[in-house]
Amino acid sequence: MSTIDQSFIEFIVKSLVGHPNDVAVERIIDEKGVLLSLTVNSEDLGRVIGKRGVTAQSLRTLLRALGTKNDARYNLKIINNDDQRENYTTSSDSDNSEAVKNSTDEPVDNASDYSKKTREELAELDDLDI
Repeated sequence: MSTIDQSFIEFIVKSLVGHPNDVAVERIIDEKGVLLSLTVNSEDLGRVIGKRGVTAQSLRTLLRALGTKNDARYNLKIINNDDQRENYTTSSDSDNSEAVKNSTDEPVDNASDYSKKTREELAELDDLDI
């Protein structure tokens, strides 16, 4: 059984995508309001997000308007279920965590003369009492 908010988002997204049968909206209610998790075919993810996230932001704006009518706060989460990207992200996260564990806060020696001069000027500015 789907609610009015789920049906609303499903209708709009199915009109945008090339694979409307793959559109799924899950609804979770928590202390922050209603979370709608949208899952689409990986080929349609770009259409749902849009250039610079404009389409996704428009969907969130429409949900905000629906929330005003229903006295509810809605959040939309677009889920990327592309297996290749998740595997890539997972492996790079583990590599980054190792790099962070082994890093130090010491400055790098291979700075150019320009950056050294800029750092010195900034250090002088820090000493000023303004």
